[in-house]
Amino acid sequence: MQLRYGFRLYPSAGQRTALAQAFGCARVVYNDALRARETARAAGLPFPTAGELSKRLITKAKRTPERAWLSEVSVVVLQQSLRDLEAAYRNFFDGLAGRRPRMGAPRYKSKRDTRQAVRFTANARWSITPGGRLRLPKIGDLKVKWSRSLPSAPSTVTVVQDSAGRYFASFTVETGPEEVLPETSPEVGIDLGLGHFAVLSDGTKIDSPRFLRRAEKRLRKAQRDLSRKERGSRNRDKARIRVARAHAKVADARREFHHQLSTKLIRENQAVAVEDLCVKGLARTRLARSVHDAGWSAFVAMLEYKAARYGRTFVRIGRFEPTSQVCSACGVKDGPKPLHVRVWTCPACGAVLDRDINAAVNVARAAGLAVSARGALVRRAPVPAPRGEAGTHPKQPTQPVWEQAGIPGP
Repeated sequence: MQLRYGFRLYPSAGQRTALAQAFGCARVVYNDALRARETARAAGLPFPTAGELSKRLITKAKRTPERAWLSEVSVVVLQQSLRDLEAAYRNFFDGLAGRRPRMGAPRYKSKRDTRQAVRFTANARWSITPGGRLRLPKIGDLKVKWSRSLPSAPSTVTVVQDSAGRYFASFTVETGPEEVLPETSPEVGIDLGLGHFAVLSDGTKIDSPRFLRRAEKRLRKAQRDLSRKERGSRNRDKARIRVARAHAKVADARREFHHQLSTKLIRENQAVAVEDLCVKGLARTRLARSVHDAGWSAFVAMLEYKAARYGRTFVRIGRFEPTSQVCSACGVKDGPKPLHVRVWTCPACGAVLDRDINAAVNVARAAGLAVSARGALVRRAPVPAPRGEAGTHPKQPTQPVWEQAGIPGP
């Protein structure tokens, strides 16, 4: 499978200028190609192919005075920009046909977009120098902060500038079956929530870090400072970067938490089951901020690709499965319950159940995993003993103590 490994870049002032030029040239070619296709659509003509666009917008355009500056960047960057447009149209039409979730039509890119990216393939002859720098054509040797080693030789590298002004290199690598972990016995179901980020079917509860909530005060102050700056001024641009960096810090902490927890669950369990949550629907409620702060979709996506990478089983059950309504001890469905009910008693078997642990056990069972329901049981409700087993019975007088001990009576 293909994976992406991201590393922080620290370009010099001249390299930042060269990267900005590459971002701009790729953006111009993308917009020109989009305009050519939209013009053909409006005229009722077939879309021009990628080869025709490459000849017209790259090869011929570089010979004109208006587009001569396209020669100052690598041609691979411009060709990859046309491939990005092809992918955008393909995803759009596949969404209309129902082959994937619906997406909007391709839109024009702006130089004011806070995120910019260019991609270099093997044809660009980029390389990693013996000194550990990333050598890109017509840009130079960029300093890279290597946090780990790549599992194999990368095929492409994408240079990204995010909204906080940081630069990253994203390498595409191919991984094989050598990363499959040895088999293990535990299987676990996961119930995702807001009070606890995740509750496992074995009774483990993982607290929600709530990174956004903890950073609200700092974010509010940075946003307030931004609103007081004059539009178009240098100070406003600096304030915008401070806001973006504050949000990036929250996003990085959340992503690190997701990676650590998902890796731990995949390594320790042979099979993992989760419930398919309607995040878009929950994000339209009064809990929207907390839902976005949890980041369930990103966490589940990490579980899915890591399970495929390490040879584990990943199961996603339907969102309409009544996991919170069924007793995991006897299987009786007790009906829906309000959210404030965290512990409930099963009317059939008398088991006192923790709502979240019970749901996690039911998630695992709905996925066909062999898990124990003991983790969902808080305690057994007191049940009166049968009359024949409790107390003394007047009709059957108690034998004297000395007779029980075998001592002769008086």
